[in-house]
Amino acid sequence: MLKIIRTDSGNPGFINLVKLLDADLAEKDGKEHAYYSQFNKIDRIRHVVLAFENNKPVGCGAIKEFGPGTIEVKRMFVLPEYRKKGVASGILTELETWAQELSFGKCILETGKRQPEAIGLYKKNGYLQIPNYGQYAGMENSLCFEKELNPPGIQ
Repeated sequence: MLKIIRTDSGNPGFINLVKLLDADLAEKDGKEHAYYSQFNKIDRIRHVVLAFENNKPVGCGAIKEFGPGTIEVKRMFVLPEYRKKGVASGILTELETWAQELSFGKCILETGKRQPEAIGLYKKNGYLQIPNYGQYAGMENSLCFEKELNPPGIQ
């Protein structure tokens, strides 16, 4: 049974999953990986969600404040053998709930054009593509998305 917990970036399970994520992204992003990796440091992330199956960390995601009322989804990853089982959607839903509890009204995120599974996940969960923001503006491989969040208690 899947168990989802809230933690921070000091959690060893999160650190190990991020190492696997970075290796996967280095392969997909190729020479652009160095540029993207500078925006994906995990020190001092206070809002991390981990998914466990039988006490094994199998997926993760995080949120960081981006600006007033807006939080950015970061470091989404699920082990390959646990994909297409709802793990990523569960993590994303928990991150959105946490964002609402923290009084954020919008989630934004960036993913790569070479990550069709991630693009599908975000679209399936109600994210709409927006112009590339911040450090991703002008980056040909980047796709940015946003989702307006309902206030807590309103569905």
